[in-house]
Amino acid sequence: MHNDVTRRRFLTALSASAAGVLTGGLHRILAAVPEARDSTFQLGGDLLVNRLGFGAMRLTGEGIWGWPPDRENAKKVLRRAVELGVNFIDTADAYGPETNELLIAEALYPYPKGLVIATKGGQTRPGPGQWEQNGRPEYLAQAVDKSLKRLKLERIDLWQLHRIDRKVPVEESLGAIKKAQDAGKIRHVGLSEVTVAEIEQAKKVMPIVSIQNRYNITDRDSEDALTYCEKGKMGFIPWAPIGGSGTRSLSKASNPLDAEAKRHNVSVVQLALAWLLQKSPVMLPIPGTSSLAHLEENMAAAKLQLTADDWKRIEDLARKS
Repeated sequence: MHNDVTRRRFLTALSASAAGVLTGGLHRILAAVPEARDSTFQLGGDLLVNRLGFGAMRLTGEGIWGWPPDRENAKKVLRRAVELGVNFIDTADAYGPETNELLIAEALYPYPKGLVIATKGGQTRPGPGQWEQNGRPEYLAQAVDKSLKRLKLERIDLWQLHRIDRKVPVEESLGAIKKAQDAGKIRHVGLSEVTVAEIEQAKKVMPIVSIQNRYNITDRDSEDALTYCEKGKMGFIPWAPIGGSGTRSLSKASNPLDAEAKRHNVSVVQLALAWLLQKSPVMLPIPGTSSLAHLEENMAAAKLQLTADDWKRIEDLARKS
């Protein structure tokens, strides 16, 4: 029985299918769609966030470098996201670098009550499209202070280690972050692109409340990490929730999910986001865009509910993607 199938759904399915169980109907009950239990999630046990958030990375220049081409439009996108109910925005000091955090403060400060801004540190940017890890404790300590200043915050609600630096023991990297947390500069800490073993290693240093790994309907390499988060009631923040850009994007032409999306009168992107929200109650998708129209489209995905039959069809099609 899937962990996310509620007792109520199970009993309803059981009574409706009792006559068919003896003739092979049991598999239909066991394949029932996971049910999104709530539209919100308690991040770290004390931060109530709406589960469909916003990833701000795309509000930068080409190669995630510099300011966005249309700075005023980028600020409109951020403000509209909040108007549409987003209260969880994901950024990083490496986006721009620095410009993304500055833009968020320009657009939204003073911040509305309840808005959670999650940022990351631990990656440096030699140039457009280039990323390098830096997990040295002294660097991370400075990174936290600089993010606080750019975002105009007294405390970062969620700070995430952008990547583990293989040249530095993670205990040393997180040791600096624990000091920042103890000093009141950080409320909660998360990790990005990690395995279950790495999560457990990090938790020996300090509490970890969220994981941000690549994950979407056609890319499930982080299934073990998601399961781990479910068991520990940790937030799972899938980056590239709609496949990212380029050939892996779910919005590319001739996607196997096209027909199912049309059947629901939605886009493939909306279908993929609805699937994520229903996949697990700890899932916190952060689709990003620089387009107001795409933002509206993404946020509308929260209204789509998938039935057990929908779920089975989508799973079958996703395997072909």
